[in-house]
Amino acid sequence: MDISLPSPPAVSALRESFGDRKPPDITRKITACVACRKQKVKCHMREGQAPCSRCKKRGLPCTVNRSLQTLLEEDVTWKDAMVHKIRRLEEAISQIANKVDIPELQSHSEDQMDLSPPVNLANAEPATLSPESQVQIQFQAQAQVQTQPPPKDDRELPRTWEVVMDPRGGPASIPASCVSDGARRTLPNGLPSRRPDLISTGLITLRQALALFEEYHLRLDHFLYRILGDHISLDSVRVASPLLTAAVCTVGALHSHSWGHLFDVCYNEYKGLVAAQLFSRTPNEDDIRGLCVGAFWLHELSWALIGNAVRVASDMNLHSGIYKALKGDREGYLQARLYYLVYVCDHHFSIAYGRPPMSREGFIIKSASRLLETEHATEDDARLISQVQEWSVLGQVFDTFGVDVDTAIPSETIPQLRRYAIALDIWLADWNESFRENRNGVGFHFHFAKLYLCSHAFRGVPAVENATHCFSPELEEIANAGVLSAMSILRVIVSDAEFRSFMNGLPLYFDTMLAFAVIFLLKVATKYATVIRIDTVNILSLVTQTVAALRDITKTMHRQHLLVVIAEGLERLLSRCQVPPMNSQETIYQASPAMEQPQFDMAWMENMASFDFQTNFPDLDEWWLHYNTSMGPPARPLAPS
Repeated sequence: MDISLPSPPAVSALRESFGDRKPPDITRKITACVACRKQKVKCHMREGQAPCSRCKKRGLPCTVNRSLQTLLEEDVTWKDAMVHKIRRLEEAISQIANKVDIPELQSHSEDQMDLSPPVNLANAEPATLSPESQVQIQFQAQAQVQTQPPPKDDRELPRTWEVVMDPRGGPASIPASCVSDGARRTLPNGLPSRRPDLISTGLITLRQALALFEEYHLRLDHFLYRILGDHISLDSVRVASPLLTAAVCTVGALHSHSWGHLFDVCYNEYKGLVAAQLFSRTPNEDDIRGLCVGAFWLHELSWALIGNAVRVASDMNLHSGIYKALKGDREGYLQARLYYLVYVCDHHFSIAYGRPPMSREGFIIKSASRLLETEHATEDDARLISQVQEWSVLGQVFDTFGVDVDTAIPSETIPQLRRYAIALDIWLADWNESFRENRNGVGFHFHFAKLYLCSHAFRGVPAVENATHCFSPELEEIANAGVLSAMSILRVIVSDAEFRSFMNGLPLYFDTMLAFAVIFLLKVATKYATVIRIDTVNILSLVTQTVAALRDITKTMHRQHLLVVIAEGLERLLSRCQVPPMNSQETIYQASPAMEQPQFDMAWMENMASFDFQTNFPDLDEWWLHYNTSMGPPARPLAPS
């Protein structure tokens, strides 16, 4: 009676390939090792275990040949088991990838692996094998080659793009809309998946995250025109985007007295998520919000962040949301609003740095004011649209005059410069009336814009000592307007205590423009005092008070904040020149002892060759070398409350 166990399917298939389904009939059990069989001597092996006594005594390798058919069957059985295990593993990874929304980890059916077992056929020596056995070895080698996958370059890559036709649309459509990315798919019911964030991974606790969210949501989000929108809770932000969560926590830590020690860990996690998002196939609008939040407050990353935000916003066609918004659609309204935020952020970090803006003008910019006529518009939208209109004018200034700061503007372009000045005056008049309770904010933005525009008058003008006149009457008027705007900016800092309380929270643009206004006035008061008619003593007095005010503002701020670096840099610059005595009644802030020098030294100005907005920023770069959150000294620890 046959009581043998049934063979596995893979073994039966192998036997059938040999033309015989029956298992091999092994009539004699091999008990002698290969070395003893060659010498035709008796092999003494204790309990059938190698090595035998002869091989052990002579130090020879002691191996016992097994049936070749048995080796092949064990090989196929092992491979079949491994295939099933790896398939189960791939299914598990695919399910995890779907849960955490990482399509790159999803397995493809085309992927195969070489599952050959580690069988050593060297034991079956060709000299001792029969011709039939050698044929079987060749068959095994051929079978392994056939089961191996083809070279990687020859595989068919997974297709993620497909041709589609929208039955609702006509022939007049966007040309590339007929080719769709199939990898961009939404989950059932339109609900986003819950992806790991810096809280679920244990980098910060839920209590810490709640405190950082409150710091940002209640105190800072207002400065960014309520970019969080409908996200009024930490849980809502976490579900929406881990990138947005990290951005909120990082910026919150940068501006928190109690939780500032969490900045480094949040910042590093945010950078990692930004890098991963760069090649993500499934970005969403909340990821764009996370990029903008970082760009507005994290100087070291701002240009890279806004560049990615513009790319993703354009890829998602947010600029087309205005058409639906004007028809009353709320989703279109949210898309248009987010595009305006990207537009403003892009111009903050392009025009001010001499870079061409990446976001373009078009119907959505020209129709910005119409968004305020929709039923969904808020007061924050009015503030945002005012910025869109102002930067649209400054974008035209950039396109007209370029960045050649060493060449004087042609006389025929002066009328155009005046038109831009008039456009800014009209902007101020319109929005100053709209924001009667927030006129300081409107005035601050106006003077920033006017300073940038009027600084063009100094292009190509040499700083000649004792020169009596270098400007035409028209240019001198424009130059004086720039000086007045710069002084107006500094007067707000010196005289408005409420505005000073906001400065630990204002976006980077305010910090850089404030630094520019101070350096602008220092240059005018020292090297260009004879070029235009100005009150040098009054200017230096105002600069001294401003630097003292900044020192007072930044003494409790996080050491990684850009304004801290700017305040220290401006104080060092001012300490190199003699500050005229001030009337005690006019003095609001006393200068530090480091500012008082017995002689006036102009050598520190020699590296400031030409005079224009962009030429001031190389000076600022010297300060920003110390603003390196990844390599600089750790932030000053602040005890949590």
